[in-house]
Amino acid sequence: MAKQKACRICNTIYEGDKCTNCGSKESIEGFKGRIVVVNPEKSEIAQKIGIKQKGNFAIKAR
Repeated sequence: MAKQKACRICNTIYEGDKCTNCGSKESIEGFKGRIVVVNPEKSEIAQKIGIKQKGNFAIKAR
């Protein structure tokens, strides 16, 4: 299993060489917390932190 990373640009959690959301190669392997957004239009938390798509996102990068 590949190590999960968090994108430094958009906080998306992904595996591989580049972010599946924004295409950035800037990542960090150490992150704390995770938010899973299923319905960004109805999620108050997603709206508060500016997430507009479904996915797994890191809350805090170390």
